[in-house]
This record gives sequence, structure tokens and C-alpha cells, in this order.
Amino acid sequence: MLQNKTITFLGAGSMAESIIGGLVRHNVVESQQIIATNLSDQGKLNYLEHTYGIQTTSDRSEAIRQGDIVILAMKPKHVKEAIEDIQQATNSHQLFVSVLAGIPTFYIEDLLGSKAGVIRTMPNTSAKVGASATAITKGRHATDIQLHEVEQLFSSVGTVTIVKEDKLDAVTGLAGSGPAYFYYLVEAMEQAAKEAGLTADEASAFITQTIIGVGKRLQSTSKSSKELYEEVMSPNGTTEAGINVLKAQKTQEAMCKAVTRAISRSKELGEVFTKTK
Repeated sequence: MLQNKTITFLGAGSMAESIIGGLVRHNVVESQQIIATNLSDQGKLNYLEHTYGIQTTSDRSEAIRQGDIVILAMKPKHVKEAIEDIQQATNSHQLFVSVLAGIPTFYIEDLLGSKAGVIRTMPNTSAKVGASATAITKGRHATDIQLHEVEQLFSSVGTVTIVKEDKLDAVTGLAGSGPAYFYYLVEAMEQAAKEAGLTADEASAFITQTIIGVGKRLQSTSKSSKELYEEVMSPNGTTEAGINVLKAQKTQEAMCKAVTRAISRSKELGEVFTKTK
């Protein structure tokens, strides 16, 4: 379905690179079917062209004209300026795919000023290794065929779940921001490992495989997360000692607050932009 489709990335930051890397690595499309453009960072465009073999250009309007599928990957605060800048180069037959946190589909549709299909997505940076957890939802003018195209595109870089748009903020706080929470915890584990005398390579090997194992275990069992951590614990053992510290520090409560705040921030971003359109 994506054969002979040109995919244009408007914005070339970390999320755009993650998706580009996944698409190229998993042979979803040919490298030359991808065009990346941004406003001012020619160095990043050169890097993407050299690393992934894609096309790049600083001419945003021309990049948009060539795109069958346009992925909006700029910073959310720049969405209005960016779409107004390229609006004359768009047409109603194009499909616009947003990876912008908090920005509703109707806002993008109104900026485009046409009945072009708009699909909002929330992937995460694990797309770069084919392991994103992506949610997608379609706007007023997008077709089921276009939704399937986007599902196919993001399935190549992880799992895809179709949700109602009012759930996208929750997905953003949970899965969109989720990788950062785990990296943050890994940083603490690395520090503890260093203090205990392990080398960086040794700590990385143990921590990485432990995380992989946890993910596979969660995928393969119907047990709850509580049942899983309790089965690791022996009375008065090492795991119980560690868990007791986490409980004393109210770690679960802090994590819940972090996710909730990220969800709230996603909603705030949408409110700010819809109020100023």
C-alpha cells in the first residue's frame, strides 16, 4: 500500500529520525521515497541523508509538494507557523500524519483549510529499533484506507493501537513519554552499580537484559504486575529489602504523579493552541 508513496517529514528532530530509522531498517519503503526538511538545521539534514540514504532539502514547500504522506514532526509550538508557511503547497489528496503531542486533528485541519485527511499519532522513540507503542486516530476527513496506511507505516516500527482521539493525551503521558521514565530509572541503577564496583559495561549488560526479560515476561503472562514482583520476593530476602526502600520513598506514587502530569501537559498543549487559532 505504501509502494510508490513519497513520505515527507516536516521537521527532522529525534522523533522524525526514530521513525525514519525504523522505516529504512525494516525496509517498509525505499530510502529514496523519504524526504526530510526542516527550517534551519542543515547539519541535521546532512546527517539524515548520510546515515539513512534519504532525500533532504531546505526547500520546505517543494518537499511538501512531492509528499503523498506528510508527517508533521516539528515542535508543537511551531505547528501554526509551519503549516501556514507550507499551506499553499498542500492539496486535498495528501495525507497529513501528526506526531505532535496535544494537538487535535481539527486544529490541523483548520490550518490546512482543505479536506485533506489528517491522522494523529503518538509513537515513541523506540520506533528507531522497531519497538514503538503507537496509538493512532483519524480526523474528520481521513478515510479508513488512509488509517490503514498509517497503521501499516507504524506497524513496521512497533505495535499500533487505534484509539478514540480523546484517549490520545493519556497515551502521550503513558507511552509517548514512557521511554524517558525507564531511562531515568536506569540511570539510577547504573549509579548504584558503579558504587557497588561493577564496570559500566558489566552494569549495562545486566540492566539491559533484565529490562528485556521483564518486557517478555509481561507479554507472556496473565499475572498482574504485583503478582510478578511478589513472586521474585522471598521473606527477608534481597528483593524484599529493595522493594521496602522503594515503598518508603513512595516510588509508585511518584511514578503515578509523573504520568498524570505528562497527561495533563498534553492536554494543556492542545488547549493553548486551540485557543489561539
